[in-house]
Amino acid sequence: MIYLDNSATTRPFDEVREIMNKVMDTDFGNPSSMHNLGVVSENYIKKSKEQIAKTLKCKESEILFTSGGTESDNMAIIGGCMANARIGKHIITTGIEHPAILETCAFMEKQGYEVTYLPVGKDGRVKIDDLKSALRKDTVIVSIMHVNNEIGSVMPLEEIGKIVKENNPATLFHVDSVQGYGKYKITPKKLGIDLLSISGHKIHGPKGVGILYIAEKTKISPIIFGGGQQKAMRSGTENVPGIAGIGLAAELIYKDFDEKINKLYELKQYFVTELLKIENVCVNGLIDDSVDIESIKMTAPHVVSASIKGIRAEVMLHTLEDRDIFVSSGSACASNKPAISATLKSIGLQQELLDSTIRFSMSVETTRDDIEKTLEVLNEVIPQLRKYSRH
Repeated sequence: MIYLDNSATTRPFDEVREIMNKVMDTDFGNPSSMHNLGVVSENYIKKSKEQIAKTLKCKESEILFTSGGTESDNMAIIGGCMANARIGKHIITTGIEHPAILETCAFMEKQGYEVTYLPVGKDGRVKIDDLKSALRKDTVIVSIMHVNNEIGSVMPLEEIGKIVKENNPATLFHVDSVQGYGKYKITPKKLGIDLLSISGHKIHGPKGVGILYIAEKTKISPIIFGGGQQKAMRSGTENVPGIAGIGLAAELIYKDFDEKINKLYELKQYFVTELLKIENVCVNGLIDDSVDIESIKMTAPHVVSASIKGIRAEVMLHTLEDRDIFVSSGSACASNKPAISATLKSIGLQQELLDSTIRFSMSVETTRDDIEKTLEVLNEVIPQLRKYSRH
């Protein structure tokens, strides 16, 4: 099996599965219980906060555990707006955000908020001048993703954060880093980030657990109420196996980090270069259509979006699946929806390519052999499928 759908989910590290099994099997106490088994569970939560805070260079008190990236995004926007209503009712985001952001913003519009959706260029990046023009004194939150989940474009977070805070220090800056965390070294304080969303199953951790980094002194209201766990910011008995798993996954993904990421970029450069040699195949989200390593490094190391003219994405996906190669035709979180990708439309992709785009996404476990075999299959099946499609 060649698995190239890591932006959808990653295989949990062996060590992650082991610690989760231990928590479920022997250390299964409720962390709110006062007996020793509860204390053991509580210690797993403390340990995970330490591990994650170390990767973000932040305080452990700034880490909040959630059920995943979607909940973190919802809490950041809804909770941020609720707690800062005095600032105004204006939100800024982009047109290529994950549905967890776009649908939440649509909900906020129904609550009377005005949302500005910034456009992006062919490279999938926001134009800074557009952001400057959109910012107002009544902008309560700016939510811009770190890495686009479909094409791998990377937003200039440091520049964005600086501009947001210069306009109004009280405006919250939220970053959905579900696809960025584990691929970049992120220091929220340095970047001016108030709120940061992370998901466990994108970094070889478990599904059903995520993180919302909340900078100290950031005003945010809870959106889940109950027993007062996590200082009443997110009530409900903590998912201790998941929390132990995401903490260890975070520690492991950042171990020998530079070596891992450089390897990924080398694989991506090779993959993109070879894909572009195939007739009528284009790669989306590149900087100035360049494949030199410096330009490749301006995009995410793990995502390759390829449009294959004349072949429907669904046909290509299942053709590869028949050969035990697993890819995606877009965001897995929206794969059951028939609508064409808003991201591909936003970057100005030709109409005939909108339904012919495949996403290959790698991980630290992807090998050169995986990529070479995938290219071998693509070079074999693309001419065959095009011949069939002409009839």
